Amino acid sequence: MSLHKLKPTLIVFLLAMPFTTFSQTVKEMQPELGYEVDKSPEGELAFNNKKKKCAALFERDRKTWTAAEKKLAEECSGEIDVVENYYDILGQECSWYCGGVEDTRTASSELKSQGQSNYVASNAHDLSYKTAWVEGVSGYGVGESLTYRFPPQTPRITKIIVVNGYAKSLKAWSENSRVKKLKFYINDKPVAILNLQDTRAEQIFTFDPIGNANREDKTLRSLPQWTMKFEIMEVYKGDKYDDTAITEIYFDGIDVH
Repeated sequence: MSLHKLKPTLIVFLLAMPFTTFSQTVKEMQPELGYEVDKSPEGELAFNNKKKKCAALFERDRKTWTAAEKKLAEECSGEIDVVENYYDILGQECSWYCGGVEDTRTASSELKSQGQSNYVASNAHDLSYKTAWVEGVSGYGVGESLTYRFPPQTPRITKIIVVNGYAKSLKAWSENSRVKKLKFYINDKPVAILNLQDTRAEQIFTFDPIGNANREDKTLRSLPQWTMKFEIMEVYKGDKYDDTAITEIYFDGIDVH
């Protein structure tokens, strides 16, 4: 899967300073819906089986392929070779992540691991639909938060993409609670309230560039790191659990090429 084509939505206008700063007004933003996450254990099994067939096919002489095998080869190139793993968010094409990086992710709390599954903060930015950060306090986690820390030279961010809830399957998504409102901070200053829909689709919020604008400054790397924080304000209640999950918060932007 390549990086989804994202159309501009509501813009938060920022002051033109070396590091983009914000007005004191905390704006409420509505998302544009992107890729509909439709993952399942059954889909993962089918993907892996097809990937094995593709690998075996490409080991053979193409001159021996039947018409059906030629069609399979087209499917392999079109959907199987694009991503290495069924749950991968980004494909092989270049994106903001060709140059963009965040240094660390931390959370105010994390649900304790259960068997081989963990719910740590880093799951919210591992570019996988299979894992999720889940808050670890009693109740629905209102007030709990994720914080991302960025090096000063990180390319500027123009899109924040949220995959709400535990998206690895419809069952996991329905049983666990999801976020209804996220309060978004830059360097601990509130910037916007992100109003999330109760859907497995990716939710895209578009901003004027966030980050250090003085790209040619040789002292850029010596500037302090900066942070984004996402705080749970309100939730959609899960059918079974009060644990609130976020599968992914990832980014798109500029300054990569």
